[in-house]
Amino acid sequence: MIKRSATLSLGLAAALAASVTMSGPAAAASTPIEACGGGSYHVIDSHAYGSSAVTYLLYNGSSNCVVTWKTGAAGNSTYVRAVLWVYGSPGQVNDGNFRYYAGPVKASAAGKCVKWGGTYGSTWWESGWEHCG
Repeated sequence: MIKRSATLSLGLAAALAASVTMSGPAAAASTPIEACGGGSYHVIDSHAYGSSAVTYLLYNGSSNCVVTWKTGAAGNSTYVRAVLWVYGSPGQVNDGNFRYYAGPVKASAAGKCVKWGGTYGSTWWESGWEHCG
């Protein structure tokens, strides 16, 4: 009886371990709006890096969100960056070698000017202070 219980317990443990091992990371978002969390976010500005990537500035009525979305080399690991500053606050940055996009970076910005930008490879761009509520 003890041997049978031990065998069943080991079998259950192995099955649980296999199910944990098989689960992969969450799928990448399919749009910049989805990357920001969906809901009421909408694109209010953008900057393209040729046909390689686009940095999007989104807003939902109280918070801004920035995502640099790869278009030409999606799926390949390339350096991308998304950055957002709200006037009077420290900046928010997300950067690295990503396959699909950098970000989201979010900050509460109702009634305040923002500075936003991004990088694709070695090409970077940043706005001036704008979208002042």
